[in-house]
Amino acid sequence: MARFILSLMELGVSAAVHLIFGFYVFSTAVAADISQAAAASGCLLLRRPPAGPAEGVLVDVAAAGESDERRGAAPVVLDGSPPPIVLVHGIFGFGKGRLGGLSYFAGAEKKDDRVLVPDLGSLTSIHDRARELFYYLKGGQVDYGEDHSKACGHTRFGRIYHTGHYPVWDEHNPVHFVGHSAGAQVVRVLHQMLADKAFPGHDTSEDWILSLTSLSGALNGTTRTYYDGMLVEDGRSMRSICLLQLCRIGVIVYDWLDIPWLKNYYNFGFDHYEMSRRKVGFSGLIDLLLGHTGPFASGDWILPDLTIQGSLKINSRLRTFPNTFYFSYATKKTRKLFGITVPSSVLGVHPMLFLRVLQMCMWRHPQNAPLPYKGYRDEDWEDNDGALNTISMTHPRIPIEHPHRFVVDDSDCHPLQPGIWLKHNCSTDFRRYYKIIEADHIQFIINRERAGVQFDLLYDGIFQRCRKHAFRKSPPTVPNEANQ
Repeated sequence: MARFILSLMELGVSAAVHLIFGFYVFSTAVAADISQAAAASGCLLLRRPPAGPAEGVLVDVAAAGESDERRGAAPVVLDGSPPPIVLVHGIFGFGKGRLGGLSYFAGAEKKDDRVLVPDLGSLTSIHDRARELFYYLKGGQVDYGEDHSKACGHTRFGRIYHTGHYPVWDEHNPVHFVGHSAGAQVVRVLHQMLADKAFPGHDTSEDWILSLTSLSGALNGTTRTYYDGMLVEDGRSMRSICLLQLCRIGVIVYDWLDIPWLKNYYNFGFDHYEMSRRKVGFSGLIDLLLGHTGPFASGDWILPDLTIQGSLKINSRLRTFPNTFYFSYATKKTRKLFGITVPSSVLGVHPMLFLRVLQMCMWRHPQNAPLPYKGYRDEDWEDNDGALNTISMTHPRIPIEHPHRFVVDDSDCHPLQPGIWLKHNCSTDFRRYYKIIEADHIQFIINRERAGVQFDLLYDGIFQRCRKHAFRKSPPTVPNEANQ
């Protein structure tokens, strides 16, 4: 009984912290939009229409923050060279045009004039987000795949991009990707889809991606998912009472209410499940809440993909490719104290993440549950940044560890090597560079002031590497076999 009460107290604290942080982000975006609208119109809430009998109308805060594309104007379309840099957000993230003028990457996209920030489903599965990312760049109607859509119980087709943001995208006009958190795994899955020619009507190949930079990337899953409610036994089901159950209920109600201006402002990305009250009615809401239908019933959402078991399943299908540059920045906010892993500081960790860092340091896999992979050890997974384990962020490790190289200073990896350089006669054709930095999981997103000068050093380094060091000597001619 005491343990149950303690669990409820922990759930209450965790839910309150997340709600407060979510409200902070949302209110910050609204306040910024109101301020921008006021500056543009000369008043806070009223503006005079260009024509019509009314004296004034209320400013639509959501509309004030929408991008030109979302208001119906032409989207930003890039041509060939130099290759664009595409920033891919993580879980609960958002792209340009959502949450008004707020930037998920804290304005890093302004450091280069050829940067794209797609808006993908914030809680949708890795597979669905990878499909959306392709059509965002290339254009057309999002096709989630016939087999996948049938298996998961949602419509096959989604949003239509009448004009892609990089319609010339191909092996001669590749792109650089920078993925934060789950965004890194989204790009890896997209890369495999390109190699497998999984997009009908498009002759794709692995050479469409020039480089992938993983920033605190979820490459091997995280033990955080089990604390939040995923069952250790299978990595797909949820406990009856947990933080993720509260999240599930909130998302279902949010999508069922289907308030247009609110969903334009922020969208979890489940429109292809058609959960709106206009579609399913009240009985449909009951089915969704009871777990009979919807993404949480089929497991087609982000959290199962972020368990160690889910990541292992995804990684077993993914290869690495010889003509692509790979880099990763792993973050940690832990240190050893008398042989015990503890948070490295109190003030340096975001308030939302301190308790999570401490919990993840103490994670122990249940003895009655099967190990997620051969060779698993709890101590390997203790270092973390409050959301992901540091061991998960360096490079793909499970079920097969990919060749890699640890970098202390960026100059150590120049000249850069892509997947294979035949003139070196290397026995390992793939080289992944990784670096471990002292930071929590959200230090380099949302609020650039938290990272201070580190923010500019990090993104300037990433962008400079994309522009000056990661390039192909000549266009790819013959597809190469990828290596594990």
